[in-house]
Amino acid sequence: MGATSDHKTQKGLSAYYAGLAAEEQVARHYIRLGAKVLETRWRGEGGEIDVILRADDMLIFVEVKKSKNLLRAAEMIYPAQLARIMATAEEYVAKQGLCLDMRVDAALVDQIGRIEVIENITVDF
Repeated sequence: MGATSDHKTQKGLSAYYAGLAAEEQVARHYIRLGAKVLETRWRGEGGEIDVILRADDMLIFVEVKKSKNLLRAAEMIYPAQLARIMATAEEYVAKQGLCLDMRVDAALVDQIGRIEVIENITVDF
């Protein structure tokens, strides 16, 4: 394994841990707003949902995007990805036997830890 491979491995690990930290930060944000975390990194047949929460009678499925700035984080969300998240959310609800209102949020996190949440993002796509 050469120096280039080591660098790529380090960069990949760094991005992985930064993503985990961003997801934890977003979960704490929602907890402060009164939500309860049900799952993190829940994997279904069609994909993964970063954070699943319950706030009153609402299930919230959150896609966390971290980048150097909030605009770049927002640009990393694609319609095909949202379609997979929605299908995975439906799978989660079916497996849990839940009958609640639900929405998909995007939580954008920049390099200094600012969070911007776009609620019910699937309405805008």
